[in-house]
Amino acid sequence: MSDKPKHYCGIFGIYNHPEASVMTYYGLHALQHRGQESAGIVTCRHDEDRGHKIMPMHKDFGLVLSVFDDKSLFTKKLTGSAAIGHNRYSTSGSSTNPANIQPFRVHYAKGNVAIAHNGNLTNAKELRERFISDGVLFQSTSDTELILHLISHSKKEKQLDQILDALKQIKGAYCLVLMTDDKLIAVRDPNGFRPLCLGRLGNSFLVASESCAFDIIGAEYIRDIKPGEVVIIDDHAIETEMPISLFIDSEDKSESAACVFEYIYFARPDSKIFGENVDKVRRKIGKYLAKEYPISDVVKSKGGKKPIVISVPDSSNTAALGYASENNKMGIDCKFEIGLIRNHYVGRTFISPGQESRQTKVRSKFNAVRGVLEDRVVFIVDDSIVRGTTSRQLVEMIRRCNPKEIHFMVSSPAIIEPCFYGMDFPSPEELIANRYNRNVDEIANALGVDSLHYLSPKGLIEAVKEANPGSQNYCTACFTGNYPVKVMDYDAKEANELV
Repeated sequence: MSDKPKHYCGIFGIYNHPEASVMTYYGLHALQHRGQESAGIVTCRHDEDRGHKIMPMHKDFGLVLSVFDDKSLFTKKLTGSAAIGHNRYSTSGSSTNPANIQPFRVHYAKGNVAIAHNGNLTNAKELRERFISDGVLFQSTSDTELILHLISHSKKEKQLDQILDALKQIKGAYCLVLMTDDKLIAVRDPNGFRPLCLGRLGNSFLVASESCAFDIIGAEYIRDIKPGEVVIIDDHAIETEMPISLFIDSEDKSESAACVFEYIYFARPDSKIFGENVDKVRRKIGKYLAKEYPISDVVKSKGGKKPIVISVPDSSNTAALGYASENNKMGIDCKFEIGLIRNHYVGRTFISPGQESRQTKVRSKFNAVRGVLEDRVVFIVDDSIVRGTTSRQLVEMIRRCNPKEIHFMVSSPAIIEPCFYGMDFPSPEELIANRYNRNVDEIANALGVDSLHYLSPKGLIEAVKEANPGSQNYCTACFTGNYPVKVMDYDAKEANELV
């Protein structure tokens, strides 16, 4: 039902903790927004009966709370002092295949290895075809499995060298957490598309997609893992209190390109990613939206009650606050209000029969506050519009409350191109901006609003840079079509199905 971009997953890892699986469970719970279709945890421990390390695993479809609802999993099965975990989102092409649920775990000549992956490999098709021609069998349709095959087929002698050898052969957007019999390894691609951070809890080291996964267990955020960095955590790292860092030798590392959509929508506002708090960045984005489109230049009717600014909860809350605040600073009288109420207890499996099912789903998730909206000039601030279906239905809901005017303010540019680096967008033809030939007035008419305004690509980057001056460059390919990493014979539909 959601008319928002989809992220593929969240990852978490911990080394040297007596309750590693429990810590991973809470970390995945904090990262639930990054993927809601499946969850999994793998631990590592020494098995006295077998005389070697084993990696127990549990994973299934569903939210973290439902996948791990049996407490005995943590006391009897998922024991050990190291663990990795994964939350997954996929498209319908692969969401029903249990073989695609991560983490993946294999045993080969050099021992055990488990892996969890966030992102997309842009050379996945090329690698897969190469392995198929060599007679390699695949158990899943996920490009993550390709990394395991690259490791096991490496001619290097040591397992760590095999992993590094595999990393040199993959391209695209990826954050990885790998677990071997004696190490936890965190990897961020040379362009740094996706966020990955390093933390500490007592004598334990942790890695996670976002810092909010540290907060839930009281861990300390240390720093972001750098683009192209390979962080190796083992007993030596615990003793010296300093993980070893290596860097991937890759031709793609010349240009950093953090996904700006992480700041716009994906990450939780209480997280710190790419070196800055998400809440701070979103407020700056709202500020620049106000600079480009102040309320006084947009509103049509004069007199009456002051205009109100509302958000589409929850991801646009802070951008809406920034928009209202900057208007007030410019001497434009407006008020931030709660005009839409979100029902947080509607699950992804909500079923509503009949012809009005889509509209019913929207109404089950949001409701308008008539007393706030009636007879007011309403400025809706949302972070993005993809197909426009949900936006149109929200506008219809607000119209029934008899506002004077409705103006739709989007705190990102129009989405016009697909993403090949770890987001699931519809085909270009399905995007509302393309359906109306990128004509903003026609899009506004389709949504049923008095006006529509997108933040410009330049304004977006200026806002992010003001909030985070020392940050790297950002990928804006979905807004501009400028792809920082070459896409190799890559089909968007096929890529989505392979995740």
